[in-house]
Amino acid sequence: MPAPGGQKKGSGRKNENNKIYAHPLPLLLSVPEPSLRHKLCSFLGLNDRQVLNPHCQGVLDVPTRSVWVVDNKDAKILWTRGFFGKGDLSRSEPSWYARQVNARKAAGKYLTSEEIREKRRNERKQFKLDRARALAEAAAEAEAAFLEGREAALPAIPSGATWKPSQAPQGENPLASAPGEDDAEEEEELEPLEDAEHLQLTLQEAFFLAWGLDCLTILDPTTHESMTLEQIWSAFQSVHSPTTISLTPTVTIPEVERRFDNPFLVNYAVYHHYRSLGWVVKSGIKFCVDLLLYKRGPVFHHAEFALVVIPVYENPADKISSPFALMNSEPFTWSWLSTINRVNSQVQKTLILTYVTIPSSARVPPHLLASPACLPHYSVREVVLRRFIPARMRD
Repeated sequence: MPAPGGQKKGSGRKNENNKIYAHPLPLLLSVPEPSLRHKLCSFLGLNDRQVLNPHCQGVLDVPTRSVWVVDNKDAKILWTRGFFGKGDLSRSEPSWYARQVNARKAAGKYLTSEEIREKRRNERKQFKLDRARALAEAAAEAEAAFLEGREAALPAIPSGATWKPSQAPQGENPLASAPGEDDAEEEEELEPLEDAEHLQLTLQEAFFLAWGLDCLTILDPTTHESMTLEQIWSAFQSVHSPTTISLTPTVTIPEVERRFDNPFLVNYAVYHHYRSLGWVVKSGIKFCVDLLLYKRGPVFHHAEFALVVIPVYENPADKISSPFALMNSEPFTWSWLSTINRVNSQVQKTLILTYVTIPSSARVPPHLLASPACLPHYSVREVVLRRFIPARMRD
């Protein structure tokens, strides 16, 4: 059973992280200066703070179904204020540039994590070779001693607990004894390092920032002009269109292709539901689920809840006529459910089945799909699953 608030991470940088990630959203409230107007507003119970909008910018990328934030300043704002997106060259936080800088500093001075891994692999290989050689020598010595009628003097057989490499393993580059003037000259000859990483936002994150918070401007990838909310709404649905492989984002979707079971609408209804409740929502593909819920963010706690999004059609006829093959729309087997539940139980996450009810096209007017006005017609329900472990739950 996970601890309340999720499993805490190391607290070495707790105070520093509290300062860096102090703001839960990109929007900030200004701190008013002491003045007569401020005192009057305080006396009357009025709030005279102003909203500070960072106005970040991103570019829609249709093939990857995401929005790219290339500017480093905007990427830092979106990550540190709400943990939006992920680095395309990193596991989560866009840290590729920092890692490359550290790798350059490590050259000739100390081993990076990749070099340590390679060193251990070479040492294990060398140990196996030394042990095989010692076993062959021992067998030859025992056979010769038997034929000569004497006692065999067997060589020591290396063991994993006591073996030490007598020489540098194959493929290992010896480290420099100490950095000197040669190292400084080599650093000067290195080409300047450019940051090749960008922040990658999912369509759900991008629309939440553009529509819900109005702090993200999305550019058309062909014209590089700002897209209106109507164009963004149509483009994000067209990305999932099964009849179009490559569609210009500014093209308006025909009415026949506007459906309530569009994958973008189904996933955004879930994302907006949990984001509006204060959760940090991230992808859960690492744990075979759709989403992970964090109370504060990945740097503070591990995710406490793992979500599997299950779409449910209000009208079964809509499912028959649907051109979309929605994930988990078909009944799943107990073996699948047990597997997912066990995986997340091992990492102390509570599995939640999130049922999204897709409104019936016969009940809800189709013209609502032209705007986010259709979102209130979706409903989200949760079913919590816990894996029964007899050895742990007797008390």
